[in-house]
Amino acid sequence: MSTAIPESVKVWSQFFHPILMWVIFVLMGYALYLGMKIRKTRSAEGDEKKALIKGKFNVKHYQLGSVLLALMVLGSIGGMAVTYINNGKLFVGPHLLVGLGMTGLIALSAALSPFMQKGQDWARYTHIVLNVGLLGLFGWQAISGMDIVQRIISRL
Repeated sequence: MSTAIPESVKVWSQFFHPILMWVIFVLMGYALYLGMKIRKTRSAEGDEKKALIKGKFNVKHYQLGSVLLALMVLGSIGGMAVTYINNGKLFVGPHLLVGLGMTGLIALSAALSPFMQKGQDWARYTHIVLNVGLLGLFGWQAISGMDIVQRIISRL
């Protein structure tokens, strides 16, 4: 027995992915802030270091990174699923391909955590480079994604 998805659900589901991605973009900015606080904590001395340690920036950054990884994977899969449900196909183009690449980059970045926890500087620098690149790609995706949202709205 096949049940069709109500048209209203199909229409409004198209906005879940862009809204989630904007939330992730903002959270990535906060993760960047926490990461900078971690670096400052490492180089600080004396009372400044004690005060920074109390902020538990490392724990917050690690936890937020885990949440970002999960949201990014779910958001990518969700965006593709909703596109397929509404159009019967995926539109293979720069937005999709860059989005899939970004999902891979965030997974690579998160996979460096065990090495960073063991004090490996190469892993820290690689993590930073991957995430700065990811943030830049996210900015581009935000612009191309809003073009897609405008096309969806024009069809409503």
